Amino acid sequence: MFISSAFAQTAPAATAGGGGLMSSLTGMLPLVLMFVVLYFIMIRPQMKRQKEHRAMIDAIAKGDEIATSGGIVGKVTRLGEGTIGVEIAPNVEVQLQRSAIAQVLPKGTVK
Repeated sequence: MFISSAFAQTAPAATAGGGGLMSSLTGMLPLVLMFVVLYFIMIRPQMKRQKEHRAMIDAIAKGDEIATSGGIVGKVTRLGEGTIGVEIAPNVEVQLQRSAIAQVLPKGTVK
């Protein structure tokens, strides 16, 4: 009475046992595949860049020439735990956080 015969005929048949489990695993396969692809395309390279940046920051020594993420270029004069002193002009020294360092420049870049 409530369900027409056309809807009743096209409804999927109830399967007994593992048919439902297999179809749910097959439905999740594209999602798992997308996560694997995202891991190798986005997450893994980002983790590699972070590791290289951390190693670069740990290897900074007094006298190195650096560029910060804000665009300041200078020579390292003091090293601290979380901060460094950078001379950006004669007799002008600023204190920066180590995480603000974007790159170590080749010697002789800062004049």
